[in-house]
Amino acid sequence: MEIDRYHKVREKHGLHSSWAIWAEETDTPKSNMEDISFFDKESIVEQLNPSNILVGLNISGYTPKSFENFHGKGGGAFKIRYATKDTSLWGAYLTDIIKDYPEMESGNVMKYLRNNKDFIKKNIISFEEEIKDIGSDNPTLYAFGNDTFSILDEYLGDKFSIKKLMHYSHYISKEKYREHVLENLTSS
Repeated sequence: MEIDRYHKVREKHGLHSSWAIWAEETDTPKSNMEDISFFDKESIVEQLNPSNILVGLNISGYTPKSFENFHGKGGGAFKIRYATKDTSLWGAYLTDIIKDYPEMESGNVMKYLRNNKDFIKKNIISFEEEIKDIGSDNPTLYAFGNDTFSILDEYLGDKFSIKKLMHYSHYISKEKYREHVLENLTSS
């Protein structure tokens, strides 16, 4: 990815997205998760891999800074760091299929979506634009969890290769989560 495109993506999508790159884990599994200072260095573009896109359902809260989504100490995102390290998913684009609907409970999100199909369609259009903006022609989409997979498969299954990953918040160790991710990478 060229630096100009990177800056445009950051400006346009940065509050909803990020990249699967994290600072090194040190003393605890969640250590340094909130450190996103490396996104300010132009050399970061060398690590980006927009041909793989990791997709969550929705943001669980507001992110005050660009590219901060999936980079906090809360929740299970530390498992994504552990699972993608030294794989083809390191540097993948990270985003949510549903934008501007912060909600902790996925059941509440799905209930809303069942009654608001136009909202889903609007988000699908936005997501496809996001894919173009990152410069990805034919990415592989990796859906976190059943709900995300169902939406992607229904609306985009005829356009993209979509793989389902267990949601990272699932009650499982980071080591077992990595095994699961690696199994899905090798079953390509």
